[in-house]
Amino acid sequence: MQHRITEWNPATALTEEAPGIYFAQGPASNWIVVRDGSGFILIDSGYPGDRTHVLATLRHLGLEPGNARALLLTHGHVDHTGSAAFFSETFGTPVLCAPEEVAHVQGREKHQVTLGQVLARAWRPRVFRWLAHAIRAGALAARPAPRAEAWDAARLKSLPGAPEAVLLPGHTPGSAAILLPCAGAIATGDSLVAGHPLSRTTGPQMLHRMYHSDPAAASAALDSLAGVEAAVLLPGHGPALRTPLARALAELRT
Repeated sequence: MQHRITEWNPATALTEEAPGIYFAQGPASNWIVVRDGSGFILIDSGYPGDRTHVLATLRHLGLEPGNARALLLTHGHVDHTGSAAFFSETFGTPVLCAPEEVAHVQGREKHQVTLGQVLARAWRPRVFRWLAHAIRAGALAARPAPRAEAWDAARLKSLPGAPEAVLLPGHTPGSAAILLPCAGAIATGDSLVAGHPLSRTTGPQMLHRMYHSDPAAASAALDSLAGVEAAVLLPGHGPALRTPLARALAELRT
């Protein structure tokens, strides 16, 4: 059964953060559309229950979902892979991720916050509300994408926006940021976010440590972003940020 989350409108939740770069702030996680003269791609796809919102995003932009050149995943958690199996099976859309993340996205490995970790904190109202939303959004019914493939630099460069991957292991073994160099934008997935239901603040931050498979590695991995030129930050959670990446990282470290 498909789970649906209502009261979401692409007309108000979708913004063009750079030419051809559209950022959809979903009910609890985000997705991105990159469009140029060669077509379009998706980056991430929300929870399973966000499928109708992802499709509405594309149609709001005048795009046919079946024409997506690829669906790129920053990592394999269910709040980012929610429509991956659907796009793969329905349209034959290539689902691409870092080589280190393929087993996770295909469902052969699991690197997810455990139920025990959540229940130990469920007495906190913010944790309980997040858990309730995740269940309503179909997290427990999420399906893997067994046809997922590993990207490589050449294949990425051939896609709309000429994306480049920056591996950021720690949140999951193959977490990655996706740089869109021509737009000066970067999709940071869950390695660097701008908000979350468990957080009381908005701005550059990391997720609660329980979400990372290796919290120390997740923090250290951000050093790989040093020197990356981007001034539009497109996080997996929270609003888009218009600030130099170097400044966001410095703010995060203070």
